[in-house]
Amino acid sequence: MSDNPDAGAMSFIFEAGVLKRAARTGWWFAGVKHPESIAEHSFRTALIGMMLAAMEGADPARVSMLCVLHDTQETRITDIPHIAKRYLTAAPNAAVTADQVAACPPAVADVINAAVAEYEAGETLEAVVARDADKLECLVQAVEYRHQGVADVQRWIDSSLAALKTASAHRLADAALTGAPMAWLNPPAPA
Repeated sequence: MSDNPDAGAMSFIFEAGVLKRAARTGWWFAGVKHPESIAEHSFRTALIGMMLAAMEGADPARVSMLCVLHDTQETRITDIPHIAKRYLTAAPNAAVTADQVAACPPAVADVINAAVAEYEAGETLEAVVARDADKLECLVQAVEYRHQGVADVQRWIDSSLAALKTASAHRLADAALTGAPMAWLNPPAPA
């Protein structure tokens, strides 16, 4: 690795690009042949996080940042399915992140390391909301896959619901479970 911190920052950017090609592997167990990528999941998690933050009185920008960074470690440890976690021990996400950003400019490394540490600790309102966004995005994806004919998604819905902490996330989950993913295509009724 170069001693040039700009090259280190670019290395992390290139590494993060792998997430656009890396699949969320747990969906294979449900029969999804081509599941969403980790980057696709992280994008919508950040959007959901921003919305939940506004609803819960948290900092939307901070929550979005936590959401964008919450799975960046998966370039190195992959998306380990829940069942595999019974048998494998991965390095803590904060340790993986520290390795990923070690060659970045110190200000960049500090911001990213602090955000991942905050998310992993789960103690701030922003971290709680970001974790809810992650689980809610999983639930929404399960609802979409179910509408596409994937039958075995209920375990993802149930585990996501059980993990939600905020009232806003519960309300959005209820709306997802009773809504239709493609309803947004219908024009509003004339007034």
